[in-house]
Amino acid sequence: MESQFGIANVWTQGDFVTKSVAIILLAMSLASWIVILLKALDIFKFKKLAGNAADFWHSEDFATGLKKLGDDPTNPFLQIALEGREATAHHRNTKAHLHDSLDVSDWVTRCLRNSIDEFTAKLQAGLAILASVGSTAPFIGLFGTVWGIYHALLSIGLSGQSTIDKVAGPIGEALIMTALGLAVAIPAVLGYNALVRGNKSILIKLNSFAHDLHAFFVTGARVATGTAAKVVPMKKGS
Repeated sequence: MESQFGIANVWTQGDFVTKSVAIILLAMSLASWIVILLKALDIFKFKKLAGNAADFWHSEDFATGLKKLGDDPTNPFLQIALEGREATAHHRNTKAHLHDSLDVSDWVTRCLRNSIDEFTAKLQAGLAILASVGSTAPFIGLFGTVWGIYHALLSIGLSGQSTIDKVAGPIGEALIMTALGLAVAIPAVLGYNALVRGNKSILIKLNSFAHDLHAFFVTGARVATGTAAKVVPMKKGS
């Protein structure tokens, strides 16, 4: 005999509003998991690429360093290195422009910052979906619960029976919508927090790499951080 309780019964016995709420929650859950999986793969990839950035400074010249960074066009460390090289060449080897009022340090800083900002925007793409799902899914589920309880009370009023066996089923099925809303929201919130932490670690490494690149393009050397500042020379190659 088919169970009179559970999610299947909520779907079969529910009206248009109940089914719409269930479909919306299902779509939000799918969107959340897709974003979480795709962004998690990106974080793993970028962390691996960050390891190549450390090898960059153990190169004999800039061209060799670029080869160590690889040829992946989505590699932010490669892109920022190329952007810095182009910015330096453009500032020093072109005719007079408005940017000549900036010294080479300010110009390279501006170009590197623009490159980092563009990558940051790409890295954070999709997080708004998780934030929206995490904040709205519980309320959507609660709306389904209220709607279900409303119809359950109407049915009880029409039948004139309010015994526990008449109330438990409809009310329990309505409360399932709240549980569904929480089941959608909790992974979205946890995934959002995890991705934000992963993105932050990558951006820290990228900003550190950009700082070293800035010193290299302006002074011809990489400034090493520490208690005593050291300058690590590196040949400028094409």
